[in-house]
Amino acid sequence: MKDYPKEWISGPLCMFIQPQKEKVAPSNFPNMPFIGMDHVEPHTTKITGSVEAKRMKSNAVRFSDNDVLYGRLRPYLNKVAQPRFDGLASAEFIVFRGNELIDPAFLRLRLSALDFVSFASHLNEGDRPRVSFDQIGSFNVWLPPPQEQRRIVEKLEALFDEIDKGVESLRAAKSTLDLYRKSLLKSAFEGRLTADWRAKNPDKLEDPEALLARIRKEREHRHQAAIRAWERDLDEWKQHGSNKKKPVKPKPPPQLRPLSIQSEVPSNWVKLTLVSLGIVQTGTTPRKSMMENFGGDMPFFKPTDLEAGDNVREAREFLSETGLDTSRRFAPGTILVTCIGATIGKTGLSVVEGSCNQQINFLEPYESADSKFMYFQICSPAFQELIKNNASSTTLPILNKKRFSQLPARICSPAEQAEIVRILDERLEAANRLEFEFEAALAHAEALRQSILKNAFSGHLVPQDPNDEPAATLLQRILAKKASHNLDRAKSRVSTA
Repeated sequence: MKDYPKEWISGPLCMFIQPQKEKVAPSNFPNMPFIGMDHVEPHTTKITGSVEAKRMKSNAVRFSDNDVLYGRLRPYLNKVAQPRFDGLASAEFIVFRGNELIDPAFLRLRLSALDFVSFASHLNEGDRPRVSFDQIGSFNVWLPPPQEQRRIVEKLEALFDEIDKGVESLRAAKSTLDLYRKSLLKSAFEGRLTADWRAKNPDKLEDPEALLARIRKEREHRHQAAIRAWERDLDEWKQHGSNKKKPVKPKPPPQLRPLSIQSEVPSNWVKLTLVSLGIVQTGTTPRKSMMENFGGDMPFFKPTDLEAGDNVREAREFLSETGLDTSRRFAPGTILVTCIGATIGKTGLSVVEGSCNQQINFLEPYESADSKFMYFQICSPAFQELIKNNASSTTLPILNKKRFSQLPARICSPAEQAEIVRILDERLEAANRLEFEFEAALAHAEALRQSILKNAFSGHLVPQDPNDEPAATLLQRILAKKASHNLDRAKSRVSTA
């Protein structure tokens, strides 16, 4: 057992404090502030806001100024707060009121320490674990004398104030970094990022007509290759008389028509629809009821497999040959874009051959459109705005294949595309390294916070004062006073009877 100061006392939490249980209807207190679980920041004990109680319908718990709110839903989120006002809170909070033995600010910090969070988080399982006071009340705590509790709180808050200032600076820097990335992508696809390069390399530029002629040639070559593949599939279908669906003859590519482009974009750039620059498709999902469709070698991507960075992460599901018969496969270098829901526009670049589900549109660029160039362009703020603006304006936004294929993209000579990709790779990689350092510093700040709490609650943060009344003596006095009070009440009831 750890060596705790002799003035401290240990016991289950329920021995020192009990929760308040006053539940009320918010309609009876319409103008009071209401704190929901979303209004408490994880791990920091900070309250981020509140709403008027009249907006709530379900019963709430009532709290007073200086009470402690402990979030019992998903305890691993470590949502603990101490409002400095009277109000109502979600019934997902347990309300504690300080007493002679335990200072409320000390309790707030004690409940946010890692050992208690770990204890509460392992009590129940499931997607929405919820703890009760009967469960957390068994947690063993060590309590210093109240005077020392207040000294500990004062020291902790001074230290945490310094840590919070550093965290705020790091978060501001991260936010600036995100703005930098967006600004960099914006500059790239307005032609400003390579302005100096164009001035120094006029011989590497290609006029729009030459660029369009090359794209037409590539499109025709792809179409002829698709026709030959269709003819082979059709012959096989005829010979075997299988139950498979008859191969569909590929349609010729639509006419290549440049779109109008803003005057501020370089004169050698061209604007075309996505379908003019590559093969556009929407993914499909083989029937889940047929287990033989899955378990093979072909990666099968979902929106959750798309993440920030150049590549989609490794697929967690794979199709068999049977599954591939009912799906649309794509080549390495294909750009995947989610086409439905809150994550619409989430973009990834696949470096492997694969397939994807129906929540993803994909673009397999022609040779004239560098895959990474197109990936960066689709990630750019202007293109992401196009995706959102062209999605259906329903509760669940959807960007179907037709609309996606008609979105306009900018293209320039291959040499300039390569230069843009080189610059973006270099600068975004530097930004990512810097962000990693910020994340490491933020993690260190949280670890430092928990280390300080651990020292505080083991008696090593502030010195003990020999003039403090030992916690055990105080507890005995409180219990004696309570016993005397209960005896007087019993005598009173007997006398009345």
